[in-house]
Amino acid sequence: MISADFRKNSPTPPQILIVDDEPTQQLFTRRIVEKEGYRVIEASNGQECLDICQKMLPDIVLLDAMMPVMDGFTCCAQLQAHPLTQNIPVLMLTALDDKKSVNQAFEVGATDYVTKPIHWPVLLQRVRRLIQQSQMYRQLIESQEKTQKLLLNILPESIALRLQAEVTEHLVIADHFPNVSVLFADMVGFTKLASEIPPIELIVKLNSIFSEFDKLTEKYGLEKIKTIGDGYMVASGLPILRDDHADAIVQMALAMQQAMARLNAQTKEFHSLRIGIHSGPVVAGVIGTKKFSYDLWGDTVNTASRMEQYSFPGCIQVTEDTYKQLSNKHLFAERGMIDVKGKGKMKTYLL
Repeated sequence: MISADFRKNSPTPPQILIVDDEPTQQLFTRRIVEKEGYRVIEASNGQECLDICQKMLPDIVLLDAMMPVMDGFTCCAQLQAHPLTQNIPVLMLTALDDKKSVNQAFEVGATDYVTKPIHWPVLLQRVRRLIQQSQMYRQLIESQEKTQKLLLNILPESIALRLQAEVTEHLVIADHFPNVSVLFADMVGFTKLASEIPPIELIVKLNSIFSEFDKLTEKYGLEKIKTIGDGYMVASGLPILRDDHADAIVQMALAMQQAMARLNAQTKEFHSLRIGIHSGPVVAGVIGTKKFSYDLWGDTVNTASRMEQYSFPGCIQVTEDTYKQLSNKHLFAERGMIDVKGKGKMKTYLL
């Protein structure tokens, strides 16, 4: 909960925009609010108010109703009409105390209304309340933005939007994709390395490597599925379909090997990747209610994993299914038929 005493809780005091065409009234208002520790900006008409609010967002506007150039009612309506300024609280200050004027103020979007001559303790009380509400609203928006950003780091955007829209209990998202490409990469010898160096150093190494891979998934428009220990799993062609999924994932594999070489040169160490790729149908979705993630299921996933396991350090192995879908054959060497556990004999290629 936010304390009304902003001076103890805010790094900088709230900023108040005073809009009044009477210099004496503006001076009195300024002195009163500055004694409370607020920062003050001044304008003499509605147009100046709009110009200032476009450049800087005050925490509250104290707006006189009757002014030249642009009156307070018109100014308030325009503040409310603009997405950038529509959430700024507006406290109307005016000598008009008839019901029609009061109703007009609220109709154009004023948050509160105080009549002249001003009773200063009442004004300050309402200013404090509106600033507190404004700060709470901003904190809520910031919290929602952080939550949204975190959700998009965990799930594909289209899946995150579906989860937010479909609020039914025990929601299960499961989609069938008839043809995608799946890549598994594994750090050769990392298990042994994990027993030889401190845990924090191990995590720092993995983070630097996987962060480079994450950048590549964005560059090639692929979907990172998960990391499994020192393994990295990527899919191409989901949740957004694409015809060039095989080409894209092979480009990703080549870029991963190049990134690994660059990191080795920088650290004067030698770590190599085994990469395996297979293309085919999968089921993709989100299950569970806690710590959920976007994952893939199906024989295509198992086969891609086997391609990584049966590959060689520094090599990229693809199945015949992937090879046939490539528009650019690159420089492949036919490995021939190999005996794959759970799959039998399979024809594979090394890039």
